[in-house]
Amino acid sequence: MSQKTQDNTKLSGMASNLPAGLPVVPTGSSSPQSWLTPFKPRRGLSNSHLQTIAGNYFPRPAFRLIPIADAVEVDPADGSRVLCHCHWQPENVRADRLTLVMVHGLEGSSDSRYIQGITARAWAAGCNIVRMNMRNCGGTDALTPTLYHSGLSGDVGVVVRHYAQLFDLQRVALVGYSMGGNLILKLAGEWGNQFPLCAVAAVCPAVDLAPGADALHEPANRLYEWRFLLGLMARFRRKAKLFPGIYQTRGIGPVRSIRQFDEKILSRYWGFQGADDYYFRAAASRVVEGIAVPTLILHAQDDPFIRLLPETRAKLLANPHVNFVETRHGGHCAYLSRDPGNEIHWAEATVIRYLLAVCGTANGS
Repeated sequence: MSQKTQDNTKLSGMASNLPAGLPVVPTGSSSPQSWLTPFKPRRGLSNSHLQTIAGNYFPRPAFRLIPIADAVEVDPADGSRVLCHCHWQPENVRADRLTLVMVHGLEGSSDSRYIQGITARAWAAGCNIVRMNMRNCGGTDALTPTLYHSGLSGDVGVVVRHYAQLFDLQRVALVGYSMGGNLILKLAGEWGNQFPLCAVAAVCPAVDLAPGADALHEPANRLYEWRFLLGLMARFRRKAKLFPGIYQTRGIGPVRSIRQFDEKILSRYWGFQGADDYYFRAAASRVVEGIAVPTLILHAQDDPFIRLLPETRAKLLANPHVNFVETRHGGHCAYLSRDPGNEIHWAEATVIRYLLAVCGTANGS
């Protein structure tokens, strides 16, 4: 069930006894007054493309946190490792503090501006933070003989278990953007309520991969597609130089779309039968019914290339653990609002408020 607020921010779930006009939250979640505020796009940025582009370049406070870099082995069979940038609270309180594992989007990294922005908020709130790079990302092509793809939720799970065991972490929440959102929702669906996972928050998650890839090839979105594609092809050429016994750049033919890249390159080297097989097997939409911890999904109706299939939307709305917040505006992972100061980054502020509301404060109280 859902109700609309005046700015067309909607939140769906099971009904609870809230005043008229407020969105609906699942039973067991904190009242939305404590974490959900209306989203109103910054003046001049109601256009989805302007939001998306401005969100990528809008000035932020300097990121001054110094991380501890750690390469975590995620696949002993081939030695694949992922680079994590970690920020730990003092040792005497570390285990009991809420730990956020953050995952970036396609061709991003742990240093993507949105990851740094939400990290600063989480640190100020007293959380531990693990900024995880997907395989090859953040300049780590040499750490794995494989490419990376949207279905490697197991890598996130290994990272969670690694640090939970290392520091006896009691509460871990996952945060993901776009492709990273698909990864964490897929893991949440596979894990259910497995300890120490306590909550999940995804911003513009690409949970339906096939329609998203096709949307990128629409004329209005070719700029985004080419930007992604240039990065993916450059990475593929680097992998071929690093691992010439595995990758061959000859004979592939033209690659002019994300779907063609997934068909000709990714599927070939990961053993998928083709792009459609990959999209089906890697999509979080297959397993979202299994999500069993408090989960926030932020989705903008005007996102240029994230598409939700009707059956996926129905699954999300039917899951009592999922808070599905849908806004009219927001673009792709942008959400630049009219709020003053650093609150202009509405999605980051909302995610941190939500996680603290459903997991307790950072120190557990």
